[in-house]
Amino acid sequence: MAVDVGGTTMKGGLVGRDGALLYVERRVTPRAEGPERVIAAISAFVTDLSRPRSVGLDGGVLEPVAVGLAVPGLVTATHAVFSAAFGWRDVPVEAFTQVSLPVALGHDVRSAGEAELAYGTGSDVRTGSTGSDTRSGAGDVLYLPIGTGIAGAVVLSGSLYGGAAGWAGQIGHIPVWPDGVRCACGQRGCLAAYASASAIASRCGEDSAADVVARVTAGDARAVAVWNEAVEALSLALATYTLLLDPALVVIGGGLSLAGDTLIAPLRDRLPTLLTFRHPPALRVSALGVHAGLLGAGLLGWRAQEDHL
Repeated sequence: MAVDVGGTTMKGGLVGRDGALLYVERRVTPRAEGPERVIAAISAFVTDLSRPRSVGLDGGVLEPVAVGLAVPGLVTATHAVFSAAFGWRDVPVEAFTQVSLPVALGHDVRSAGEAELAYGTGSDVRTGSTGSDTRSGAGDVLYLPIGTGIAGAVVLSGSLYGGAAGWAGQIGHIPVWPDGVRCACGQRGCLAAYASASAIASRCGEDSAADVVARVTAGDARAVAVWNEAVEALSLALATYTLLLDPALVVIGGGLSLAGDTLIAPLRDRLPTLLTFRHPPALRVSALGVHAGLLGAGLLGWRAQEDHL
């Protein structure tokens, strides 16, 4: 079983050992109702997914063997330590599930980054190949999903890097404009306050970033201004990251990646101007799209099952 908890939507399903998505279901994340309600909704989702079900034309019945949970914020193997999106603190993994199966808890973006390495756009970093890029650092990648929030999975020499406490990659809370708008984390001017899908939609008075993209395409002045500011914030953050860690590849994922060239083209234009003495990294859209987190949660579940044997 795999559950990927997002600020707007929870994706749950059954994932085969080979990464095949055997069943997928989506539910609304009730974050407006408070952290306890979100925890209860995750637990109920896990319980429902744990029931045997027929999948496929052959009518075979699948029974889950383990649970993988991918959640945002600061996460350890035993606790969801903090989430600005949900307002929870120090939630033990046991609170998220009532089923008697092995369970693994992980960070949503790092888990999605693992899936991207295993199955998606970043899978070629294991062989040191990233398309046309032939530099020796081809195994250095930033996976950056942009949805309700923004965080990054840092890949160094083909392996995920967690940092001293396992919390590396919180690029969404790097201040791009220190005197800017207030972020949900309490700081001002964070990248996520300008360039997350939720921030872009909110600043344009829309329900989704997709509506803003439609307005940008139509030439709406307000939408274009908000979009350009988001691209500028992303460009500044990516330039800083590039100068520090020199990635060969940046993979853009999450819901905002569905904007395609409306997002990628201006990023490709702007980033080189902020890196005056070096070439920018290659930019790509995730091959796994919105399912990266779910597949990453599946990897967590299989790891829990293997550790239990």
